[in-house]
Amino acid sequence: MLEINCPWCGPRPEAEFRCGGEIPIIRPTPDCTDREWAAYLHERTNPKGMHRERWLHVLGCGMWIAAIRSTINHHITRTGPLAAPHDEASS
Repeated sequence: MLEINCPWCGPRPEAEFRCGGEIPIIRPTPDCTDREWAAYLHERTNPKGMHRERWLHVLGCGMWIAAIRSTINHHITRTGPLAAPHDEASS
């Protein structure tokens, strides 16, 4: 099981969190095309290697966090507040 370091609660088991998907996903404007809306709903990058995603600490503080996770071995290298820029996520 993964251990995720919540910036507010400390290290916690993955079972306390829910993955919210990759960062950034930018919602299109209301006047977007059907193609843009479909891409927003269904297309993700799915990279091999390090990946930035958001996690919700459901069974803890209820805060969203940003995590840098490897899609190869699922190891989480850094976490931080969701608003933190990619390079400033702490571990």
